[in-house]
Amino acid sequence: MLLLILAYLGGALTILSPCILPVLPFVFARADQPFARSGLPLLAGMGMTFALVATLAAVGGGWVAQANQFGRWLAIALLTVFGLTLLLPRFAERLMRPLVNAGSRLSNFAQSGGRAASPGSSFLLGIATGLLWAPCAGPILGLVLTGAALQGASLGTTLLLAAYAAGAATSLALALLIGGRVFAAMKRSLDAGEWIRRGIGAAMLAGVVAIGLGLDTGVLARVSTIATGGLEQHLVDRLAGNHAAEKQDGTMMASANPESTVPGAASGGAMMMRAGGRAAALPVEGQFPGLNGAVEWLNSPPLTAEGLRGKVVLVDFWTYSCINCLRTLPYVKAWADKYKDQGLVVIGVHAPEFAFERNIDNVKKASRDLGVTYPVAIDNNFAIWRAFGNQYWPAHYFIDPQGRIRFHHFGEGEYERSEAVIRQLLEEAGHADVAKRATAMPATLNDKAGSGVQMAADNGAMRSPETYVGYERAENFGSPGGAVHDRPQDYTAPAKPDLNRWGLAGNWRVGAEHATLDRPNGRIVYRFHARDLHLVLGPAQDGKPVRFRVTIDGAAPGASHGTDIAPDGTGEVTAQRLYQLVRQDGEVRDRTFAIEFLDPGVEAYAFTFG
Repeated sequence: MLLLILAYLGGALTILSPCILPVLPFVFARADQPFARSGLPLLAGMGMTFALVATLAAVGGGWVAQANQFGRWLAIALLTVFGLTLLLPRFAERLMRPLVNAGSRLSNFAQSGGRAASPGSSFLLGIATGLLWAPCAGPILGLVLTGAALQGASLGTTLLLAAYAAGAATSLALALLIGGRVFAAMKRSLDAGEWIRRGIGAAMLAGVVAIGLGLDTGVLARVSTIATGGLEQHLVDRLAGNHAAEKQDGTMMASANPESTVPGAASGGAMMMRAGGRAAALPVEGQFPGLNGAVEWLNSPPLTAEGLRGKVVLVDFWTYSCINCLRTLPYVKAWADKYKDQGLVVIGVHAPEFAFERNIDNVKKASRDLGVTYPVAIDNNFAIWRAFGNQYWPAHYFIDPQGRIRFHHFGEGEYERSEAVIRQLLEEAGHADVAKRATAMPATLNDKAGSGVQMAADNGAMRSPETYVGYERAENFGSPGGAVHDRPQDYTAPAKPDLNRWGLAGNWRVGAEHATLDRPNGRIVYRFHARDLHLVLGPAQDGKPVRFRVTIDGAAPGASHGTDIAPDGTGEVTAQRLYQLVRQDGEVRDRTFAIEFLDPGVEAYAFTFG
């Protein structure tokens, strides 16, 4: 809603720009004509011009952004041009001169018939107005269109364009109705309008830098103009008393009735069981929106909704450093292997949470290491994510052979229920022997499949929440003086932290997404209560491994060591991923975890627990 309001105001305020002045005199000259014969056709002509420009830009820009990773950089370059046009009026004037010249010739032609206004001449005058509006409307409209190209064509993009056009039409309609008084008031507002315009241009250029550095990923993950049901769903879950684990900031929420995020959902997707154990008919929650927008595919050529007709499809939204995704992965892999001959196609959609997960080589290596052999669509631009209206990691969507979404599940758990859906959809597709030939997997897989970080969490003993280290989402930071943003700072760890409090020791640079150790022998301390403790880490920028040593309550972990360290607590950060550092042996109780990095450069992102 906020974006729609801003787009509307952007359209309305465009009329305050100096480059609109040449348009207004001949528009105001018709202010005394009947509005239905003069004003409405003029506004219709202007709207048609905006619609044509918007359509061409959206189609072309969408193709550019979705073509590949280079297309994203081309779209960023367009954003830079639009930002410069807002910041530098002369540059905008030169860039838009062809449109302005065409508009001037058309406006002269429209007015050649004299003072009397006909609907046809007013319509032509509206088209001319749209073209003459280009030096001012172009940059702001370009911001909306290029942002849409980066984020994907959608209903939200259409609404933004409609809001912008409505704002411009509103201001122009007021000008027509009120006439010269508005024109005089606008002249007095030009200076302020110009500074507002330049401020927007500077903000755009700052945004380009952020996007180029990959800092937009977290925002894209947490904010979607399409999936607006997150807050409502959160309230529903709270009121319904659901006690599922929630990964904060729009990442993962396991819910029994999350229909608000499924495209065209008509019901919650819960599969009701009849007496006798027979499954009730699964509702139709919406149409399969397809898989367009992936920047690359792993283990398969690009797949389409049309090409998958006749198959039962499971779409799994995941990201490789997400502990909740990793714990569901053994089940997803087992389903892919078990039912592939009966017509099941499993597709992983990798949508990054952290900037390093945008690196395709990182995703390829993680997929190999995790044994993912089914197709993976790399959704760096969140195009597929938004097409589904998704908000969660992990999220599973079950699609029947007719291309209809029949069930969805967010988060961990309910694996038997999900497998029952797969079996039911396969039977509906004509594989009646599925139930006879295969038995359902148990609720927990064997130790080999569910070992290490992929073992199910001990939710009964887990009292520590996921905790981010970067200041953008950090909570419960306990070092004296608090965190200093984006510059090196010497920190002291809290001596006796309370439960779920944490802190830094040594010289760290705390950024929005992660903290970087600038000097050797820096530490992170966390007082936690859980069986498992994980930490997402990355090596130094030069790629050199970073040595570390873990202690629990001041001693080597021994039998409580995680899979990524030795019993004496030693280990190395060699790649950007999630590291399991603690798996408590025996009774789970409050413990003080500390990790000391012997080399500089390490990047620390987030704690997760199990």
